[in-house]
Amino acid sequence: MPAKNEQPQRQPTLDHCHLDELLRNLIDIYSPSGKEEDIQLYLEEVLRGAGLIVQRQEVEEDRYNLVVPLSPQAPKLYLVGHVDTVAARDLDEYEAREEDGLIYGLGSADMKGGCAAMVEAFLTLARDLPPDRRPPVGLLLVVGEEENGEGSAAFIESCRQATPPWVVIGEPTGLTPNFAHYGYLEAYLLTRGRRTHSSLPELGHNAVESMLRVLLHLGRDPLFDRGSSNIVYSIREMTSSRAGFVVPDHCETWIDLHLPPHTDPAEVEQVLRARADEASTLIPDLDLELTCDLAAPGYSLELDNPLALRLQEIYRHRQLPWRCDAFRSHSDGNLFHQAGIKPVILGPGALEVAHTSEEHTTLGEVIKAAEIYLDLCLAADNFL
Repeated sequence: MPAKNEQPQRQPTLDHCHLDELLRNLIDIYSPSGKEEDIQLYLEEVLRGAGLIVQRQEVEEDRYNLVVPLSPQAPKLYLVGHVDTVAARDLDEYEAREEDGLIYGLGSADMKGGCAAMVEAFLTLARDLPPDRRPPVGLLLVVGEEENGEGSAAFIESCRQATPPWVVIGEPTGLTPNFAHYGYLEAYLLTRGRRTHSSLPELGHNAVESMLRVLLHLGRDPLFDRGSSNIVYSIREMTSSRAGFVVPDHCETWIDLHLPPHTDPAEVEQVLRARADEASTLIPDLDLELTCDLAAPGYSLELDNPLALRLQEIYRHRQLPWRCDAFRSHSDGNLFHQAGIKPVILGPGALEVAHTSEEHTTLGEVIKAAEIYLDLCLAADNFL
């Protein structure tokens, strides 16, 4: 019970109107990977305006992360959001718009909704808590996640001597906590042929035809059968010679392979190489190159841990359904886990609409995400 002249301590309370404005402003700032400076300048101004200490962490020239410690104590938990998006399909239609209660726009789900919720949670803590009551948490806003994760890699490198125990990454999960994460393997294939005039294909060797036959051969392997395999196999891009009326002399293909948490990317690469070697014996005059330069193992965290137990209490208090899942895409979570930091993927929005022309979120879900982040921050002293 407070003393006679002591005022009751105010509980941190979100400003829903400000969060709505913040979300729309973030979507309206075009920030594809490599061009994140405008959105970082805006966020830095917002955070500094609330009296928070904002540190710029250089990633490369004119590109930097924002690192925001809430208290002088070493953070036990970082809220992590990436401010970059994929490139817009149409520069006239990437901005925020609302239809039937849905907020559309580039990055609305992946992951400006998560970023807005995290920033609003921090603004609330800074406004409603005196410095001596602020929990040991930090906010990390990174660049480059949609490319190769160089922003998170720079942060991890900077804190190798004192890594935080936990990070919560606001990728779109529909507010379902993901304590497990798929691994990832990117395969690059190149076929070479011989260029001739397109009216005389018999005098050349068509690299596109060779590539199609290679892909059909790979697709017959049980490991890549969508009906029976747990591996997510997706041909992401194919391109060939753009020289006009000719038989193409080369063809390039990129394949994304998302692997269940305990699947070793090296073993999948071995299967790919074995099938590529087989293709060389089946396809006449095949000249094929296969490389796998990007690989990230998955992980699965035990649910008997302080953060998961606290999250269950938060969900019960907020009357939210409790279930956990594995994150099926690639994210910076793989990098953090490899560095010995425990990541939880948890954010508003749906992965199904990310990177599409129909990408959207809802203000209600973003508000719920901000409430969850706020509650987690207030409980951070209990994370060991």
